[in-house]
Amino acid sequence: MQAISRPLTRSAPLSLRRAAALSTWSAVPAGPPDPILGVTEAFKADKDSRKINLGVGAYRDENGKPYVLNSVKKAEQIIESGQPDKEYLPITGLAEFTKAAVKLAYGGDSAPLAGNSVAVTQAISGTGALRIGGAFLGRFYPHAKTIYIPSPSWGNHTPIFRDSGLEVKQYRYFDKKTVGLDLAGLKEDLKNMPEKSIVLFHACAHNPTGIDPTPEQWKEISEVVKEKQLFPFFDMAYQGFSSGDFSRDAFAVRHFVAQGHQVVVSQSFAKNMGLYGERVGAFSIVAADPEEKARVESQLKIIVRPMYSNPPLHGARIAATILNNQKLYQEWEGEVKHMANRIISMRDRLYNNLVALGTPSEWGHIKSQIGMFSYTGLSQPQTKALAEKAHIYLTADGRISMAGLNGHNIDYFSECVSKVVKGTL
Repeated sequence: MQAISRPLTRSAPLSLRRAAALSTWSAVPAGPPDPILGVTEAFKADKDSRKINLGVGAYRDENGKPYVLNSVKKAEQIIESGQPDKEYLPITGLAEFTKAAVKLAYGGDSAPLAGNSVAVTQAISGTGALRIGGAFLGRFYPHAKTIYIPSPSWGNHTPIFRDSGLEVKQYRYFDKKTVGLDLAGLKEDLKNMPEKSIVLFHACAHNPTGIDPTPEQWKEISEVVKEKQLFPFFDMAYQGFSSGDFSRDAFAVRHFVAQGHQVVVSQSFAKNMGLYGERVGAFSIVAADPEEKARVESQLKIIVRPMYSNPPLHGARIAATILNNQKLYQEWEGEVKHMANRIISMRDRLYNNLVALGTPSEWGHIKSQIGMFSYTGLSQPQTKALAEKAHIYLTADGRISMAGLNGHNIDYFSECVSKVVKGTL
């Protein structure tokens, strides 16, 4: 029997209309389109040669093409030369990968790593790591089941934690007036939270704003978190990709751990290794000692097993090969720095272009922000006009992926932004 793919009209045969009305799924409503993937769909449907997609956060090279890192290609060659099998991984993943992943996050001299007290599981990229973390906290965190996320935050944070059984609330982060960090509002909201609340922090390259606290500001935030006995959950999806320096991008995580906070960390290797489709990530928890770590890991296995049984193998092998091979690791560092620097150069050029074009408003935030994304300050009507009149696609809140800009399209983008701000597009 052929599936019915669209609503039946009055002109359809009565028998078909009755069948549709009697369907088990007739009351299922159509869900709203994904705000980011919808941008890509509109971009693909556009036939104009000038079109630009600045919606999805995936790195593109100077020619706007997907980029496979040379270190990744070499790692795959090494893997293939060993004639690997395709067997199942353990529930918590590839040990060579997870051990190296937490070392990258916490630092080689981290006290919890030295004390063998970090519980870790491989995850299906950063999204899967967040989901595992939400499920673990929902099940075992002994205090309020509420998590506070920054306003704004990555659009998937709310559904991930809500579906994990946590109540999701927000704290102030972005200052619209300065297009910068609202540190005073952030700290005030932390101080007003119930003690021992869970707080999500973006470790670096805040998505969607591109605005990060400075090291000194992170120290202030850490003190408030300690004073209120809040529980820090770090989402670290862009380590290295933010500044080009892995240690610098991990400052917040490492400082909090050094100050005695028991943290949980979500990691992704989608961006910094370009392993988008391989879905490589990790979720880790700082425990008190090896015995507590073992108990926590046993519960992580119980959470993962009914979710997806065990994680993908190939991407974890690639990441493990790079992280554990000094020569490949150094080459990877150079490639990540190159990607980060290319994005920084696009920020400089965009700022200079907008100023040279006499674009109203102050655009310094373009340069002061960091990472893949920039909160431009463009309004929803302006983003709509850019899509409809200039074939430039970005999210309705004015966020752009800086990686989508390059030497071939940045002048056109700058001119169109200047016109839309002036009201002449």
